[in-house]
Amino acid sequence: MNEKKDVIRDARALGTPKMLILGLQHMFAMFGATILVPILVNGYFGTGEQVLSVQVTLVCAGLGTLLFHVCSKFKVPAFLGSSFAFLGGFSTIASLDKGEFATMSEADKLACACGGIFVAGILYLVLALIIKLVGVKKVMRFLPPVVTGPIIICIGLGLAPSAVSNASTNWLIAFVALAVIIVFNIWGKGMFKIIPILLGVVISYAFALVLHLCGFTNPDGSAILNFAGIASASWVGLPPFQLPKFNLTAILVMAPIAIASMMEHVGDMSAISATVGENFIEDPGLHRTLIGDGIATSLSALIGGPANTTYGENTGVLELSRVHDPRVIRLAACYAIVLGFIPKVSEIIGSMPASIIGGVSFILYGMISAIGVRNIVENHVDFTKSRNLIIAAVILVCGLGFSNGLTFTIGETSITLTALAIAALAGIILNAILPGNDYNFGDRPEGDASRGVYLGPTK
Repeated sequence: MNEKKDVIRDARALGTPKMLILGLQHMFAMFGATILVPILVNGYFGTGEQVLSVQVTLVCAGLGTLLFHVCSKFKVPAFLGSSFAFLGGFSTIASLDKGEFATMSEADKLACACGGIFVAGILYLVLALIIKLVGVKKVMRFLPPVVTGPIIICIGLGLAPSAVSNASTNWLIAFVALAVIIVFNIWGKGMFKIIPILLGVVISYAFALVLHLCGFTNPDGSAILNFAGIASASWVGLPPFQLPKFNLTAILVMAPIAIASMMEHVGDMSAISATVGENFIEDPGLHRTLIGDGIATSLSALIGGPANTTYGENTGVLELSRVHDPRVIRLAACYAIVLGFIPKVSEIIGSMPASIIGGVSFILYGMISAIGVRNIVENHVDFTKSRNLIIAAVILVCGLGFSNGLTFTIGETSITLTALAIAALAGIILNAILPGNDYNFGDRPEGDASRGVYLGPTK
């Protein structure tokens, strides 16, 4: 790729104070989306408590980013935050109420979900090994946009009822959150355009606080805000780490989502390469960046955190600041780790009303599905071909039709394949056996760069 002009590749030339500020900017860019994942997941479990800890999530994002940089030879300026692709898996496991899940506590369900995420991270390593042995183009022929696009569409649409349910607790507050995100995402300038989710959360929270102080309540009579946990929380404390549990049903729920998240990784690597002007898919190599992402995801699951993924929001900051030094990203990772050891911040975030979560989810879940559509469009998937129509049709029907999954028994073990797992298997198998696969990875770089599931700046 061509060297870009007027960019800074060694931020040390700017001096330490400016480097620290630039790192803080990257931390804020990832913050809103990263903390949103545990907030949404806790809403699925519906206990009112932080089953998936914000503190643990921030620590995992920071540690995962540092590990990724080690694996990628410190060359790639990427930040790893919480993956939205696995939200559907968390939602499914939270709603399981049969067999051993009928009497399982919410904490144990989360531990089982983390076990599935750990296995998903291992699948990254398997794909990295295959890519190293046979080459990226041969591997990607089995995962073309006609397969990955509809799978991503199913992830977003499957979560849509949750967004409506949360928003309905207070439609006014939900509308404010939604409106703020739309305004800043489309008309925002500079850094404000990079962090629409964070601004949506902060401004709608301030609006909810004003309503609360004025004596207003939710339509059902409940208080808009509850500050009980904030006052008692300490300023410094260890995050509530927990070990994963390995359950076959939970693994079959979470592991197939790795197909979508790995394609997201490929898209983000393409986007970062285009932004920085260096081909990171060639050097340090896609296999190395996949290893870094996989190890970060599995490590996060080992201590009770969500899956990690490379963040498009931080790619937007690279474009904005013109500072492409990975050292600045590592500073942001250190900030995230430090913030994870402040329980009071976690409690403030945990006090967020469900209506704000609903408002943010309203656009987020739709955006996930829209990105699946964009991936299909930008790769010029030809739906005049019967094979492509058949593959997309079967994936969509499986992903949305098997609402309760498919349960069967092997020996004395009950196994449930979720709708997304069925859709992924059906899509990959059909793509492999039907003639006419003409997808070649790298032919359309702009299409390859559109696979990321994030709400970053629009161009």
